[in-house]
Amino acid sequence: MSSDRESQKVEFLRAHGLGEARREALAGDASTRSYERLTLPGGARRIFMDQPAVLESAVCPPEATAAQRLALGYNASARLAAGSIAAFVATAAYLREQGLSAPEVDIYDIGAGLAVIEDLGDGLFATLIEEGQAETPLYETAVDVQIRLHATTPPAILEAQGAAWPLLTYDALALKVGTDTFLEWWPKMMGMAALGAEAVAEWDALWAPVWVRGEAGASAFTHRDYHAQNLLWLPDREDVARVGLLDFQDALRAHPAWDLTHLLQDARRDVSPELEAAMLGRYLNARPALDRGDFLTDYRALAASNAARILGRVFARQTLLGRPQYRAFMPRTWRYLERNLADPALLDLKLWFDRHVPAEQRA
Repeated sequence: MSSDRESQKVEFLRAHGLGEARREALAGDASTRSYERLTLPGGARRIFMDQPAVLESAVCPPEATAAQRLALGYNASARLAAGSIAAFVATAAYLREQGLSAPEVDIYDIGAGLAVIEDLGDGLFATLIEEGQAETPLYETAVDVQIRLHATTPPAILEAQGAAWPLLTYDALALKVGTDTFLEWWPKMMGMAALGAEAVAEWDALWAPVWVRGEAGASAFTHRDYHAQNLLWLPDREDVARVGLLDFQDALRAHPAWDLTHLLQDARRDVSPELEAAMLGRYLNARPALDRGDFLTDYRALAASNAARILGRVFARQTLLGRPQYRAFMPRTWRYLERNLADPALLDLKLWFDRHVPAEQRA
């Protein structure tokens, strides 16, 4: 961290009466954000969020064309929020309005990329399950959060506490640029030759219907990174409020299957096919108006697209950038991808992977 940034953080805390708080760095992730736990002199705790805007490319203007988005870079193309504090503040408020547990925001500075928010504790689903807590009740409640969110049509713009953020659509372009990162990063990591024009054209043709269906079905508020390391168990609260929500600032309007693919095909922990099937059944039983067959077809296809994105953009790219710990997650993500490609509707995509990324090239 630069001395200038640290000085800015110290001054921000001092200006808001938090200069005496004890600061403890928290574990980071693959993003450009960092977090600290603040312990105030009286013992109360808060979380200090640091998102330097200079580290991110431009976000997507709501009316930008596809060409303009591509020219602006990955964040605009994929409709990522670049860690925007405004996105966090407005989205957190919307989630709380739905009766869900997103952190309260005490103070923030959008330009500085700093905020102090409610501390929801350390009870991450992933940690609790590893320590022996039964996973099924946690996953049931996490699915119930999805059911609650999908019962309401989200607004076009989220507004709260003087912050506003557009809830854009996870459209075909955003899905494409994410999935296409597999083509960019996986061959590099594995030392493979770049895929030829014919293979890339076939890739585009096979995935295009998936991306089109994903955009056509984009009706639900979507957290976008909904998995066991972004969910906290809050047993003192009730019903769906027992799930604490983190890392939701990239939220979009998307196909209702999208968050379920993250939850039930978690790249960082094994989710059994049996638990996945039970949770999909729970969701579909609560939404009888949905066509089960169509939904499950879209779920498998979008889950496959997401797995390809994670293998490329997240794991291969991060490994090449000097974070080899992401290699440990790759075999699991390949298993999820192969599970999805076993759907007869995705046979041609399975055959593409079999031809161009054989077993020995799958980490």
